[in-house]
Amino acid sequence: MTTKERIMHVFLTILLLILAAAGCAYGVIAWMAHSGTFFFLIWEVMGLGCLLLAILHHLGILARLPLALRITLGSIVGIGLIVLGILLAFVTGTFHAEGEQDLDYIIVLGAQMRQSGPSIILKERLDTAVTYLQENPNTRCIVSGGQGYNEPCSEAQGMYDYLVSCGIDGDRILLEDQSTNTLENIRFSKSILESDCNGEYKNVGILTNNFHVYRATHIATKQGLHNVCGIAAPSHPLYLPNNTLRECIGVIKDTLVGNM
Repeated sequence: MTTKERIMHVFLTILLLILAAAGCAYGVIAWMAHSGTFFFLIWEVMGLGCLLLAILHHLGILARLPLALRITLGSIVGIGLIVLGILLAFVTGTFHAEGEQDLDYIIVLGAQMRQSGPSIILKERLDTAVTYLQENPNTRCIVSGGQGYNEPCSEAQGMYDYLVSCGIDGDRILLEDQSTNTLENIRFSKSILESDCNGEYKNVGILTNNFHVYRATHIATKQGLHNVCGIAAPSHPLYLPNNTLRECIGVIKDTLVGNM
């Protein structure tokens, strides 16, 4: 091994170790957010995977694999990164969606409720909804979300209470409290919306966090809502990588099953 090859060998080993440490550390950070899901484990898996690769590379085991196998594995990783890049472009492309003024309805999608009130993600959505409803007094609002096993009340009820406490007239708010996922959020809210206005509405906004807007608006369009626009609430920067990666997987799933 030449000096240049030795330097590159050490550099790649160190890089993989840094990625391993970063992945595992971020997994702990995502876990501490108490999002109610176990998605944080994917960061631990990726971190441990990088650690394994670092060990195999350092010991020279990777270099001794058959060339065809190395090409195959490299191609799989390369294709995966390309697909991830495309998905990230779609998802992040709606990060700054502002919707339209004077919408007939906005549907605020739920997220975890805690004993102490809305989670960080949900509070960001609700604060954005408060601002929009204050600026557009003729817009009606549907709050959508059922009650999970670890929630003190339905997300819809918690959202309603929060909006009212912020000065929004309760008569403007409709509750959808049976849904358990984004598809049901949209489908059940659509039924309530159409019942409320006898199917006569011009437009509707889907209000959710920035990482969720792309998938939510496409599901809404597929479910038959017309003139749909997204309204993006901000997200805590620390948790944005975890939520965005999870959303990319959600886009793949909903595309494959025909939800969007």
